[in-house]
Amino acid sequence: MAVLNLMNSKTLLFIGLLLITTIVQAQRKTATVSGKVVTENEVALSGVSVSITGQNKTYITNDSGYFSIRVIAGRSYQLQFSHTGFRKEDHDVYLTAGENEYIVIRLVNAEQIMQEVEVTSRQVPLDGTGLRLNPKTIRQLPAPIGGVEALIKVLVMSSNNELTSQYSVRGGSYDENLVYVNDFEVFRPYLIRNGQQEGLSFINPDLVKNIQFYNGGFQARYGDKMSSVLDVDYIKPKLTRPDGVPKYISGSVYLGFLEQGMHLEGVNKNEKLTWLLGLRNRYNRNLLKRQQTTGNYVPSSNDAQLLVTYKPTEKWTAEFFGNASLSKFTMVPVNSVYRVSEANPLETKILELQVYEYLGRETDAYQTNFGGVSLTHNFSSKNRLKFLASRFQNIESENIDIQGKYLFGEVDDEKPGNFENPLAAGIFHNYSRNRLNITNYNYSVKWMYNAGKHAIQAGAGVDKTLIKDKLHEWEMWDSAGYSIPYDINNITLKKFAAGTAHFSVNKLTAYVQDNILLADSTITISAGVRLNHNSLNNELLISPRAGFNWRPKNNEQMLLRFAAGAYHQPPFYREMRRYDGSINMALLAQKSWQLSAGIDYNFLRNKRRMRLSTEAYYKRMTDVVPYDIDNVRLRYFGENNAKAYAAGIEMRLFGELVKDAESWVSIGVMQTMEDIARDTFLVAGSRWEEKGWVRRPTDRRINFGMYFQDYLTTNQNMRVYINLLFGSNLPYNLPGNARFRGDLIIPPYIRADIGFSALLMDSDKSKRRSHNPFMGFNNIWASLEVFNLIDRDNTISYLLIKDFSNTVYNIPQRLTPRLINFKIIGRW
Repeated sequence: MAVLNLMNSKTLLFIGLLLITTIVQAQRKTATVSGKVVTENEVALSGVSVSITGQNKTYITNDSGYFSIRVIAGRSYQLQFSHTGFRKEDHDVYLTAGENEYIVIRLVNAEQIMQEVEVTSRQVPLDGTGLRLNPKTIRQLPAPIGGVEALIKVLVMSSNNELTSQYSVRGGSYDENLVYVNDFEVFRPYLIRNGQQEGLSFINPDLVKNIQFYNGGFQARYGDKMSSVLDVDYIKPKLTRPDGVPKYISGSVYLGFLEQGMHLEGVNKNEKLTWLLGLRNRYNRNLLKRQQTTGNYVPSSNDAQLLVTYKPTEKWTAEFFGNASLSKFTMVPVNSVYRVSEANPLETKILELQVYEYLGRETDAYQTNFGGVSLTHNFSSKNRLKFLASRFQNIESENIDIQGKYLFGEVDDEKPGNFENPLAAGIFHNYSRNRLNITNYNYSVKWMYNAGKHAIQAGAGVDKTLIKDKLHEWEMWDSAGYSIPYDINNITLKKFAAGTAHFSVNKLTAYVQDNILLADSTITISAGVRLNHNSLNNELLISPRAGFNWRPKNNEQMLLRFAAGAYHQPPFYREMRRYDGSINMALLAQKSWQLSAGIDYNFLRNKRRMRLSTEAYYKRMTDVVPYDIDNVRLRYFGENNAKAYAAGIEMRLFGELVKDAESWVSIGVMQTMEDIARDTFLVAGSRWEEKGWVRRPTDRRINFGMYFQDYLTTNQNMRVYINLLFGSNLPYNLPGNARFRGDLIIPPYIRADIGFSALLMDSDKSKRRSHNPFMGFNNIWASLEVFNLIDRDNTISYLLIKDFSNTVYNIPQRLTPRLINFKIIGRW
């Protein structure tokens, strides 16, 4: 009986302990955190170590990049993700009982970090003068004309026109910039008036993988221009396995007030064939409807781009790249109102120019087609040969036939439209019938050999360009019954240009360069030479170029760099055409010698990477072809009759002010001047003087640009993006007037754009119903953008109006006012 009682007591004790344990375990309820680890290109990462800070256990992601961890609810945990070749990432979680949280972790390639920030890999010092831009940043930047060029404007603040993707670098013209996509040189339209008529930029941001921008000091392997190189690589699609199921096609789509588009990328089962397709449509009507000239604007621009890559073996790769673009612009003006204030010590006058009773319209069309094929043979991992062939065609037509009547005078600011003191009245007539057809063929070969301490590159190419041009345009102004300029015996036109041209140009190019690593890879020397010969004037150009980079052993976060060389620019169509429309077939290349020296310093701030870059430069130019910026179009003199220089210093700060949100600040100080030969003018009716050194049309002394992004601390899926631009005043030239060249001033350009984005649907598909129409999407974002937040009236150019007493008034032509844009972006 005693034994039985003892057994009963032990049984009761065991049952009691079991009940207590059950109750405790019930109180310590659990939760689950699961998710997927991918690269920045959304490729699943297997074998990633996932650990909880303070615990010894480690979890490993499967072949699809998935992981799942059960944790005790009601506690804070820090998950650590690490993988060889990638930067470590931390993620904080706090889960309630029974909660299942799904997260997506994107690991950044460690090699890319070295190239962008620490600049310690071999390749980066070889191109140490370049800026590596983040494609993700470009897609987020709020700007009326988005894309790669919008971010370049933040970095170099080189344009005072938000309606164009054109940019000026270190005082150069818009035509001094090289653009490459997948090693193919691409071109822009030529006659195009760089503003409201302009369509899409050639580069499709949704297709971009890598971007390298050189704002000077670029190597001999790049072409013959004087200012900059934009080198872009498009995405190469890869096979992904979300949810363990192979995914052969992915893409994105976006819908906005200004632009719509989509992109698709795919790969076959054995990953030997990949393809990339981008479609875009831009409709700027909402952007233009509040211009100073009101009317019926019908702008449209469409393009399609296709990149197909086929790799039959490990040694051979074939590629096709094609682009077709069509931009149309129609404007039927109704009326225009231009206002300016004139202040003096006694009073402020409000002057107004009213244009009414418009007749006619403007109709423009710009069509570009590009097709290129390349064939690459890898003899080994160190030895590669690449053949390229491409064809570019540009067909343009500009048709303008617009008449209008105008009144000009002082108005009462409280009574708009009522002239208190009429000063001028008249009519005008603008007429253009311009046609241009340019076709360019290119055949080239490039060889690359990496021999340890030497990286040798060489290449040669043949270009043939066919040009057919017909120009006929004039402008007539009749003020108070007589034509301007006034001639008692004749009816004169204010502007007239006419001419035809039909010719071809053959060009031969070649280059060789060697990038050498010295002193245990702390010193890099790049030396090369480039040759260029063209049949237009049989001019042979020899351009030696060299660069030097040094990273001190005692301070590996610092990089010192120096570059020098010749950067000559053979003449092309726009530079050859004079003001009167005639073509200068004997035009020589513009020539420049350039020096630059800089320092990059990498550091941490609040455990976040930062980089400060400073560079000084000097450019000496001869055989310069002067030009004017006529409203939104470059007009060249068509003569090598000037010399010029540009000198300045640039400073940029890059970093993450908040985690995983990079920002830029750029400040530049520059002066660029030119001296035009024989620019004499008459003084006092008897004495001739020469104008001498004057500011170039791009002489902007102070530039400031900032791109900043942030997010809510409680929700990283709510983000804000700010784009700030400031540029000091610019000179404005009166065409054909040497005496007053550069005397008119365009006020400083000030602009602020802001954007907001919110994640509407994340990548967790477990909470979606099977019949959800968005089941196939990985995520959906909504963005709201406010362009020209401060609603500043920036000036692009001037209209010159004479009153009854022959006094000339400068009437500013304004750019875009404040505008709101809304966009939805979905990715699958």
